[in-house]
This record gives sequence, structure tokens and C-alpha cells, in this order.
Amino acid sequence: MDVELVEIRDFLAGHHPFDLLPEEVLERLPRQLSVRYFRRDTPFPPDDGDPPALYIVRRGAIDLRDERGELVGKLAEGDLFPWHCRLENRPEVIFSCHTAEDTLVYLLSCADLNRLCERHQAFSAYFEHTIAERLRNALHRIEGGSTTDGGLMTVRVADLLSRSPVAATPDTSIRDVARIMTEQRVSSLLLMEGEGLAGLVTDHDLRSRCLAAGLSPAAPVREIMTADPHTTGAGTLGFETLLSMTRLDIHHLPVLDGGRVIGVVSTSDLMRFQSADPAYLVRDIYRAPDAATLVRIGVKVPELQVRLVTGGATADQIGQATSAVTDAFTNRLLALAEAELGPPPAPYVWLTGGSQARREQSSHSDQDNALLLAEPVAPADDEYFAVLADRVNSGLAACGYDLCPGDVMARNPKWRQPLRAWRRYFTRWIERPEPKALMLANVFFDLRPLHDTQGLFEELHTYVLKRSRANRIFIAYMAANALKHRPPIGLFHNFVLISGGEHDHTLDLKHRGTVPVVDLARVHTLAAGISPINTIERLRAGAEAQVLSRDGAANLIDALAFIGNLRMRHQARRIQAGEQADNYLSPKELSSPERGHLKDAFSLIATMQESLGQRHQAARFT
Repeated sequence: MDVELVEIRDFLAGHHPFDLLPEEVLERLPRQLSVRYFRRDTPFPPDDGDPPALYIVRRGAIDLRDERGELVGKLAEGDLFPWHCRLENRPEVIFSCHTAEDTLVYLLSCADLNRLCERHQAFSAYFEHTIAERLRNALHRIEGGSTTDGGLMTVRVADLLSRSPVAATPDTSIRDVARIMTEQRVSSLLLMEGEGLAGLVTDHDLRSRCLAAGLSPAAPVREIMTADPHTTGAGTLGFETLLSMTRLDIHHLPVLDGGRVIGVVSTSDLMRFQSADPAYLVRDIYRAPDAATLVRIGVKVPELQVRLVTGGATADQIGQATSAVTDAFTNRLLALAEAELGPPPAPYVWLTGGSQARREQSSHSDQDNALLLAEPVAPADDEYFAVLADRVNSGLAACGYDLCPGDVMARNPKWRQPLRAWRRYFTRWIERPEPKALMLANVFFDLRPLHDTQGLFEELHTYVLKRSRANRIFIAYMAANALKHRPPIGLFHNFVLISGGEHDHTLDLKHRGTVPVVDLARVHTLAAGISPINTIERLRAGAEAQVLSRDGAANLIDALAFIGNLRMRHQARRIQAGEQADNYLSPKELSSPERGHLKDAFSLIATMQESLGQRHQAARFT
């Protein structure tokens, strides 16, 4: 094959859905293509007698606009324009298309495209839907199998394993076995002969069969091991495994995957999974007698996320559950502090901000909170609230919620103020939207009261919504600020990966994925004076108020859900591997369809950002 044809084949193989075609089909495909070049600002597709064809963008960019001239989409490298061949699936919102820069395309005739679709079902499915529909269908496939409330009835044993197997040979001395188990912090040890499982030894065996029996620690462990132990399969449900262990009166079972030992599951693993349930956790938190007990419960929060992910929960469901647990920690710490310090000298509101306020937390979250105090505030009163805030902030940190790097916490006197001061803060941020003010606005325009016995928050909330909606310049600045977090998708529809440093060649799914959607929702609802805080609720309310199109809101909700699900799954995998949860995903962790759907999600967000910028003329305020 000619070098040029090889280059075209490799290009097609690297882009969805051509990566779904067999290799021998890809080898032949370049010879079926023709090539065209278009100058910038050329109407697209051309009306010059070309036979109907699928256009494959090789280089350049094409803008898709609606009848009002607003940008509704953009095609770049690897994107397809199929509507000459598939007119029934052309998006109704597209009114005109022009090349945004010099553009090179490959053309595949509709006849050849139809033959490929007839012979290759997976390839054909791609052309049956728009970008938004493809993403929505992908979400339905992911969420269709959700079984979030089944607990051990739905989770596989393999998903309960938190570490790789720890093993020795049957000829290892009992003393060395005890040392290995102590160093590895395990209550059982696999005993292997080559690739085969010979036996299992547990803490109980060391006590009852060695120490109590007076056996020398120098003896080989085969003398006290359980030979040919019972096992369970990796795909066995947790509930079935628990029944088997109860029936056999054993506490450890080796887990096999295709005959290969992949770990050991214990009754402790099963019960810990069952107890890592939001309802159980919240109950235990409110019953906790002291802060030390709360710290011990806090260890289970990452396990909660793992359980919810393996049970099929969506990112929204995980966010709601995790935030409810954080609320419980906060409220219990407040109650414990009041019990020790005495009743508060004046009414107060504990305000939570950021992802907790929006009920969108993961187990990998830091603190954003503040105090709203009833007036007047005497010096002695502030001393009380300073100690109260420090107790709660320090307690949350001990429970696993990192202190805010920017010190946006109630223990900071700046964020522990009476209503009059908070009104001044918001007035200044709205009327003088400087960079720091915009950064703070992103935190404090997402506030939710946790402890508000006197209903103090409502007055502040109403004031803020009224002032922000009336100030169009402030909204324009907020829109410009929202456009600073761009999805990591390049001009040629390729991922823009982090380069260098600890997270080299990864995607930041939070700051470049979910945060842009959060920012878009915040700006649209502030512009309309709408009160919801949760991002999905904001987008739906924005569509109802017609500050956001229904299609646009639905697309952003789907993009947020898809990226959020990938993020939660990535974090759960790291937690299961004993690593710190983070937001940095390597595209290598994704299947080819997932990479394609993630690009679709990023593209939808980028399109909505373009629309927001045009609506509020945000470029003037950058």
C-alpha cells in the first residue's frame, strides 16, 4: 500500500466509528475515498454537483449554526458530516454550515457508506443518532443496569477485593507465615504450590493449631493449614458467598477467576461492604458519642463510594449520598461542640458551599463553609463562634475532609460574619467583579444552610438573587469567568492531555470536565434569578425559564452525567487499589466507544460555552 494510503488508513483507524471496522476492511477503505479542500468561510457542504457523500474532516473546522446564527456545534479533525447520506437524522437545529478555517475533508460515497453499515452493525449504529443522542444512549446503557439498593444481592465478590493476593508456600515456617501476615496486615494467607492453591492459613489457625497445641513455630505451615480449602468464583454474588460461608462455618474464602487465585474474601469484607451504606453511616454518625468515634466512621466514606459504584449508582446518586453523609458529620460535630461549649450566645447559620452545597460530592472533597451570625454580634459572642468553627473544621479534617486550600472556612474570621457584612460582601462582588471576587463568587453563590434555627439564610439568599439578576455586567463577567475552564478537546477533536508533572498524559475530569458544566448552570440561573443550587436542578430550571434551550439543558445534563460517571468509577478503582482518589484519568483506561462518547460530551460542553459567550458578549470582559 502507498505511504499516503497507509497514512489515511491509520487516521481512520484512530477515529470512532472507523475503529469498529475489521482490519481487512480498513485496508481497502482508503482507495474508496476522494479528497476535497475548502477555503475559510466557504458554505458547507458545497452545492456544486458532488454526488451525495459522507464528509470526514481531516484538517480544519466547520461551524454549525441555527437560524438565528448562533453556534450550535463545531466539526473538527475526525468529525463526520453524514447528513447527505442520512437525511432523516439531520439535527433540526442546524440551519447553516461554514468552514471556520481552511479545511481538508475525505469523501466516502453514500453507496459505499450504506454497504459498510449493512455489513457491520456496530459501525452502523453510530450513524443512527446525533452526538447528543449517542451520548444519551451510552448513558442509558450504563445506567440501565443500575441496581443501587441491592447491596450484597448485586455486587460480585471480585469487586469486594481490596488488594492483590498475599501468598507463601506450604513449606514456609509458621514463624515466617506469622511475620508475613503481620507485615501485610492480613488475617489469612494463601499457600501456593506453583500456580495451584494448596491450602489456606488464618489467624485462628495460628492460635488454635499452633500456640494452643504447643507446636514449634519452626514447623512448616502445612502442618496447620486447611488443605484444599473451599473457594468461590469471581462472579459469585456477595450474598451467595455470605450464605456459603455461614453454612460452612468459615470466615475466609479464596476467590478464583478462571482457575487463577485473585484474592481472599472474608466475612469482614462482606460485612464492611454492607455497613458502608449511606443510611447505616448516617445513623452511626448521629449516634456517635464523641469526635473520636466520628473519625473511625470517616474511614468508611471512600468504601461508600466504591459500594455505590459497584452497585451501579450514577454520579448524581453518589453525589447525593456522599453529601448527605458529609451533612451528618457536620451536624454531629456542631452538636458535640455545642454540648461542650454550652448553648450558642446568639442564633447562627452554618453555611456549606461548593460541591457539598450542590449535593455533588465525591469521597475526594475538601471543605467550603462559613457562618452567618444574627446581629448584633458582641466580642464575647465571636469568641464562642471562633471556637465552635475551629472544632467543626478540625473535626471534619480528622474525618477525611481536607481543609480548604484557600481557607474558605468558618474558622477564618472573614467568613464568620453577621448578615450586614455578608450583604456588603455580595454587593461588592456583584458591583466590582474583579478576578478574586469572581473566584469567591463561584464558592459563595453556591450556599446551602445546614443549621438555621431562625431562618436567617432566606433573607440573604433573596437579596443575592435580586442583585445579581439586575446587574448585566456582573453576569457578563461571570460568563467570561465560566469560559476559562475549557473542556480538554482540541481543534482537531483530539484530547488535550496534561503535559508533564505528576499527572502527565491524563485528563482532569473535574476542572476540565464537570466544573465547566457547573459554571454554565450557575451563570444561566443567576441571570434569571433562579434559586436551585444543584447543577442538574439548575439546568432544568433554566430550561423552564427559557434562559437555556431544552436541548441545550438536556445535552449538558447528559455530558455531566457521563463525565461524572467516568470520574466516580476512576476514583473507585483507585480506592480499591489502596491509592488516593483523584480526578486524573488516562484515556488508556477507556474503551474505544468510551473515548468517543467522552469526546462527544466535551464537544457538547464546548458548544454550549460558545453559545454562552455569544449571548453575554463575554469576550469583552476577559
